[in-house]
Amino acid sequence: MNLLLLEDGDFVAADRVRLSGRRLIHLNEVHRAENGDTLRVGRLGGQMGRGQLLQLDTKSAELQVAFDQPPPAKLPITLLLALPRPKMLKRVLQSVSAMGVPRLILLNSYRVEKSFWQTPFLEPAAIREQLILGLEQARDTLLPEVIIEKRFKPFVEDRLPQLAAGTLGLTGHPGDYPACPRAVEQPVTLAIGPEGGWIPYEVDKLTEAGLQPVQLGERILRVETAVTALLARLF
Repeated sequence: MNLLLLEDGDFVAADRVRLSGRRLIHLNEVHRAENGDTLRVGRLGGQMGRGQLLQLDTKSAELQVAFDQPPPAKLPITLLLALPRPKMLKRVLQSVSAMGVPRLILLNSYRVEKSFWQTPFLEPAAIREQLILGLEQARDTLLPEVIIEKRFKPFVEDRLPQLAAGTLGLTGHPGDYPACPRAVEQPVTLAIGPEGGWIPYEVDKLTEAGLQPVQLGERILRVETAVTALLARLF
């Protein structure tokens, strides 16, 4: 936790917060904080700043806080991601949040197992938990928007062309395609498939919607690795 992220319910006064639960445990057991320490804080959806620890014990922590810094800028990207397996989903959500993706669309694909859509990790509270962990890691306060699309064809045909309009549309896919561009200076709409890759029909549909296939080389990457590699290359 590189940022102590605060929510509206934590505030007991305009400049004072009281914490318990996971963050309290982290202050005691990881930070090993003491009264008088100054910590980096951020208000969820707002600015960042500093908090001075006024009181800390095993039951609660109280801090006086002040905010004067904006969060880091988000990447100019909309990321479409074929729903990964549940255990990987948790890591991907944290990575996407930490890297500054403002909008994530979890999309169905032929190679996405139907059982993946039944995971409790897709519950709004579970998604939010992982996104917050990513924000804390990267020192950010603005949650990404997460959209769930369970039907590939209607989304790609009816909604994606409008979403991708005015952006550089790309589909990450291994094969005889141009290399993914580097250090682009325009908004991007990027689609990343499941570990087995998009099927040809899906690549064609994404291309019709304005997303051109690009590749990172001959190696087949895990979804979380592909996400990190493509974002790092693009920006």
